[in-house]
Amino acid sequence: MYEEYSNEHREYIRKERITKNAVTISRIIILSAIFALWEIAANMKWIDPFIMSQPSRIVNTVINLSKDGSLFLHTGVTIYETIIGFVSGTVLGTLAAIVLWWSNFTARVLDPYLVVLNALPKTALGPIILVWIGGTTGSIIVMALLLSIIVTILNVYQSFRSCDEDKIKLLKTFGATKVQILRKVVFPSSIPEIISTLKINVGLSLVGVIVGEFLVSKAGLGYLIIYGGQVFKMDLVMTSVIILAVAAAFMYLSVSWIEKKFVKMR
Repeated sequence: MYEEYSNEHREYIRKERITKNAVTISRIIILSAIFALWEIAANMKWIDPFIMSQPSRIVNTVINLSKDGSLFLHTGVTIYETIIGFVSGTVLGTLAAIVLWWSNFTARVLDPYLVVLNALPKTALGPIILVWIGGTTGSIIVMALLLSIIVTILNVYQSFRSCDEDKIKLLKTFGATKVQILRKVVFPSSIPEIISTLKINVGLSLVGVIVGEFLVSKAGLGYLIIYGGQVFKMDLVMTSVIILAVAAAFMYLSVSWIEKKFVKMR
């Protein structure tokens, strides 16, 4: 199939591949340089390795945590809570956006409340949620849900409202019901915005989970960070942060993969 392309198209594809490879290599070089400089700075005592840790210590910590299985336990707990909060926030937020789109009266009534809830720092509700639900995994998942659901509602509802009015009028002309308009025009046209919201929700859900683990958890990366800080094991703290960054990157890439699949389907 590649032979069927014109010379110009083949040249364009070649340049795109070169650019993509160059970007990937540049990212690897920058990341490697950061860790190398960090290691050198700690060895040369430019920074205090006890306070700032260093890559070699982090590697040793990862190995030690892997040996007793605690690495997989704590990482698994955090990822599980994040996925549940992420999916719940996205699904419930999208359903709420559908309700707002369906009823303009409801949207006008709830609009100021949504604005206030969006501006409210949800992490401040942590102690209240802890009292209401108790020190369980449920309270952590609720924290993750709260941080993502309002953003989902506002973004998806705005996308629904931005749908092409001419297409909606055309369907109405042919006698389409509101359900049909939602299924055939409004929702499909909003998929790119929903995917973008998913990318945002990955970070928000992770923040909610970590905050919840700070408050009540006895397992998870947030628990390791708090525990490491309390006993001044900064290697454990930095290791947990690095693992958290890797987990966030993988979740973000998963959403990007879903986005590419939807683009191909369309």
